[in-house]
Amino acid sequence: MTRPSPFSVRGRRALTIMRDERDIAIVRRQLNRLGMTVTEHDPAEPPGADEAVDIIVLDADSVPIKSEPASVWTFNVPIIALIGTETPSRLKWLLDLQPASFLIKPLRSAGLYTALVVAFDAAQRRIEDAAHVAKLESRIRSRRVVFAAVLQVMRAHALCEEDAFALIRETAMRHRTTIEQLCAEIIAAGGMPNRSSRTA
Repeated sequence: MTRPSPFSVRGRRALTIMRDERDIAIVRRQLNRLGMTVTEHDPAEPPGADEAVDIIVLDADSVPIKSEPASVWTFNVPIIALIGTETPSRLKWLLDLQPASFLIKPLRSAGLYTALVVAFDAAQRRIEDAAHVAKLESRIRSRRVVFAAVLQVMRAHALCEEDAFALIRETAMRHRTTIEQLCAEIIAAGGMPNRSSRTA
């Protein structure tokens, strides 16, 4: 699957959660110039989880942090945070929010495209990192299954570890399955499963 380019923003959908009319006008104008569609939302309450957007531009100063934890404002899309207040409590809330990028207020006409590129790239990297971690965790679980299956085959056939693993590998290749899948079947069956019906 081709990795989407963070530089390509035309046609993407942005949700702005802002209160200041001047900032709203600047962001809307820049996003429209970049070919993005813009939807606006009142910062008095979090938007619904069903919002079909690609990125959120959130004025962090507009959100009542005492009443709303950052997790309520966390979505499965990158967030660009607009920051004007640098108090410890506000910054703590922002760290919990984990924005993909940010802009310092007062806003200017420049800088939004850079924030978009950084946000889309950071979001894609998070997705790739999460997939990599999930793959590693799956491998760890698989190794436990393989180890348990090798022990079973060693006991059942009086083989050494190397020969037991070789038998499992050869059987898996012969029946066109993965070692992990065959090992799971060995654990479930309590020994080498009957695969006579499979194509050799």
